[in-house]
Amino acid sequence: MIASVRGEVLEIGLDHAVVEVGGVGLAVHATPATLARLRRGEQGRMATSLVVREDSLTLFGFADADERDLFTLLQTVSGVGPRLALATLAVLDPDALRRALADGDATALTRVPGIGRKGAERMVLELRDKVVALGGAPAPAPATLPAGGPREQVVEALVGLGFPARPAEQAVDAVLAENGSTPDGNGHRARDASAVLRAALTHLGRSR
Repeated sequence: MIASVRGEVLEIGLDHAVVEVGGVGLAVHATPATLARLRRGEQGRMATSLVVREDSLTLFGFADADERDLFTLLQTVSGVGPRLALATLAVLDPDALRRALADGDATALTRVPGIGRKGAERMVLELRDKVVALGGAPAPAPATLPAGGPREQVVEALVGLGFPARPAEQAVDAVLAENGSTPDGNGHRARDASAVLRAALTHLGRSR
């Protein structure tokens, strides 16, 4: 298992980062909140989990070991794979997810696209006791999207998480129409990348 990676951050997308380790650029898939901690051109570190399939090796990255442990724990539930586990952590940060499981809040879990009522109840039943053993993690600061091309970037991230292109576009358009944008410190229009992507994920969950 590759437990962590550390190196220069070569690239940051909405659903992944490329980190150079020993001269090799590793693509690491992560939530927007985790990616918000990284800075291009600077040293970055992520706790990681390597998912091995017959036709692929996919590396998932996390802000810390606690988030990685939740990612692993989620996959012990029948029907929850790595992509759905990552989507869960994109919609619910570690503290919110832990609280939902501990409190038996199935409604909060159904905000995640791909998790229905029965699936949420199954997650609560199977993970409620286990999640208590995991420690908490502070919520990271959000990142911002430049005004140019945010729609395409978020749509690409949603498609990367497994959603069809058309519903992804509709969800992003709805979120941007509802929330608009706010000026950044330089007087330009900017959007919170984490908020836009999380809101789009929630919108997709409601429209299932």
